Amino acid sequence: MDSIELFTGAGGLALGTHLAGFHHRGLMEWNDDACDTLRRNAKLNALPGISGWRVHQTDVRMMSFDLFGEVDLVAGGPPCQPFSLGGKHRAQDDSRNMFPEFVRAVRELQPRAFILENVKGLLRQSFSNYFEYIKLQLEYPTITKRRDEEWTDHRNRLEEVRTKGRKPELKYNVVSELLNAADYGIPQTRERVFVVGFRADTELEWHFPEPTHSLDALKWEQFVTQEYWKRHRLRAPRNEPVALKLKLKDLEKDGPLKTKPWRTIRDAIVGLPEPIVGRDAKDFSNHRLNPGAKVYPGHTGSPIDLPSKTLKAGVHGVPGGENIVAYPDGLVRYLTVREAARVQTFPDTWLFEGSWSEAMRQLGNAVPVDLAAVIARSVAAKLAAKSEHLKLRSAP
Repeated sequence: MDSIELFTGAGGLALGTHLAGFHHRGLMEWNDDACDTLRRNAKLNALPGISGWRVHQTDVRMMSFDLFGEVDLVAGGPPCQPFSLGGKHRAQDDSRNMFPEFVRAVRELQPRAFILENVKGLLRQSFSNYFEYIKLQLEYPTITKRRDEEWTDHRNRLEEVRTKGRKPELKYNVVSELLNAADYGIPQTRERVFVVGFRADTELEWHFPEPTHSLDALKWEQFVTQEYWKRHRLRAPRNEPVALKLKLKDLEKDGPLKTKPWRTIRDAIVGLPEPIVGRDAKDFSNHRLNPGAKVYPGHTGSPIDLPSKTLKAGVHGVPGGENIVAYPDGLVRYLTVREAARVQTFPDTWLFEGSWSEAMRQLGNAVPVDLAAVIARSVAAKLAAKSEHLKLRSAP
């Protein structure tokens, strides 16, 4: 199945869809270092099958999508700054708002499905009307905004189409959900909005995959069975962590849990050598210590025996606050780029171009690879089953 990727960044979503079986006809990104990252990894075939990736370094607004031909999937995460909790919250009035370009790609390519990812801030009350507008545009992508028409008037027209039950030439069945990456085995409590749509004529039914991991299961493994500490060859703490509001009696009453434990930073970085200042560790690229980590009010780092807090691009507030790992003895240090990449579930073979801060920016903006793969595999399975069904039905 063929796909294209918009706003590719360092390649988190692109890798996830690749692992799900999609073949990328083109990846679009404008940032120099991110494009260098993509090109270098494609050249090195850092993951089997990506050597043919074509990277288009361009402003998406200047791109004609017709050159890609027929594709099954359009995927991408439009720049999040207009809606980020750390930004200026200008939303639809921000020149960096690229949601209209994602809609245009869907309109011009008419893929069988699309996957869109963005920040939790998109669900803020102040943005709720605009978020519904985005989904309406994706539902009816051929009903375009008229010149000089206010977005609110366009939204009203789209709502009228929906309520009247009209059947335009192109329609998508659209669902959205806020997902916590930790609930799917990613060692990071990263909450992101996913919007998934299937072209209506596919007649496919789909729902978001169920969570597979939980905090309660981690508590169980750390403080009931203590298997977590045994696995890491550590002595279990004597006291229950107050920060988790742990109630062992309640856990014991529930018994063994059906989900797997949340993965922690310690789980993620196991096997990596202790980083040092000035040079990469042997056999591990992007794994050198950046000195000078400090904690500030509101920026206390991430406890090593919990999932990381959401990695940030480092452009808001105190730089690096969420990119610091905190040890039980009070020691703190910055995560290396390689450790942050593991927190984002990038493979160790994936190399990042640019300075430490630039590589961290790429990682802070990325979709966790394994989370993208969970969503993309579910979408791919539905599309593949439909193709097989149509093939069997048309057979003589």
